[in-house]
Formats: sequence, structure tokens, C-alpha cells
Amino acid sequence: MSLDAMVHVVDDDVSMRTSLARLLGGAGYVVTLYAAAEELLDAASAGLSGCILLDLRLPGASGLEVQDRLAQRGCFVPIVFLTAHGDVTASVRAMKRGAADFLQKPVVADELFAAVASALASGAAAQRQRRELSDLQALVDTLSDREREVWLRVVRGQLNKQIAYDLGIVERTVKLHRAGAMEKLRAQSTADLVRIAERLGVIADTPHD
Repeated sequence: MSLDAMVHVVDDDVSMRTSLARLLGGAGYVVTLYAAAEELLDAASAGLSGCILLDLRLPGASGLEVQDRLAQRGCFVPIVFLTAHGDVTASVRAMKRGAADFLQKPVVADELFAAVASALASGAAAQRQRRELSDLQALVDTLSDREREVWLRVVRGQLNKQIAYDLGIVERTVKLHRAGAMEKLRAQSTADLVRIAERLGVIADTPHD
């Protein structure tokens, strides 16, 4: 079973944990159970994958506090909140902070499966995006300072002649740095250079006259 199908269930009610484990296990998911928030946070230190089913009201740190602490640690595994209390304010806050879903107890099996499947899919997509951005940043980090300067001016829309004037170098040198940047960034065109800059959010860092 892929680790992407891992579901972490956090609930202080042993009967609820057992019920969720039975349901999710029967559906083919790998389930890990936690009785308290601290247990999940300890596990998160070693890295988590999949998604989290998190009770809103827990002894010690609440579900919302756990959500905040995971985010502070850079752990963005999708969270589906579970509550028997129907706290609208908490629901809104959780969703605004990136919760995948918010389900009322007792949970209907079909709704649970749909929420978990959606959370796992969105988490996998986000993980792919983070990996792609990390790979792009690694390519950018191979650029020399001058290649980076030229690249950022190209994506800003400057012509080689303008770049040469601004940097106090000859146009031939600009072309060499531009070609070097394209090769290192694995770009086939100026549009590719722009796309990379947009994806990394670095266009705002381009120099201004």
C-alpha cells in the first residue's frame, strides 16, 4: 500500500478511533491512530504523508492549535476536521487556514470516504507542485550572478541591447549569459524563462530603473 494512502486519525475517544480504523481499513487505507495531539505532533517531527482526521476538541492542544503548530513546522498534510459540536466559528477558521474538510460526528461512511479521497488527492497534487518548484529552484541556484541578472531582465521584457546598456557590458556578452541561463534552466524559449520566473514568484525581484 502506498504511503500516500496513509490516514492519521487523532481522537481521544477510543470507540471513535476504533470505528474510524475499521471503516478506513476496510476501504484499503493504512490507518495510524493517536489518542492525543501530542502523539501526532511527535510523529510529525519525523515527517508525515497522506492525510489527517483530526478531532476538533482534544485534551491538551485543540485541533485548531494542532493545525497551527503543524503549519509552523512546515507540515502541510491535508486535515479533515471531525467534531460533534458543530462549532461554526471554528469551522470557518479551520477552512481559512487550509483545512481540507470539516465533518460532523457521527460521520456518514460515504461522506468520510469522499473527504479522505479528496484530501489525499489534493495533498498529492500539492506535494508534486512543491517537488516541481524545488527542482526549478535547484536549477536557478546553478546560475551565476550575471546569468541571473540577465535572466531577470529578459523576463521583465528588456531587449539584449537594453540589458547591455543597463549592466555596462557589450551585447555579445549579454547573449552569452542569456544562452547560459537558458541551458541551465532547461528553457527552449523566452516564454519558458518567463514561466519559470512566474512559478517561482521571482518576477517581482527583477531590477527597476
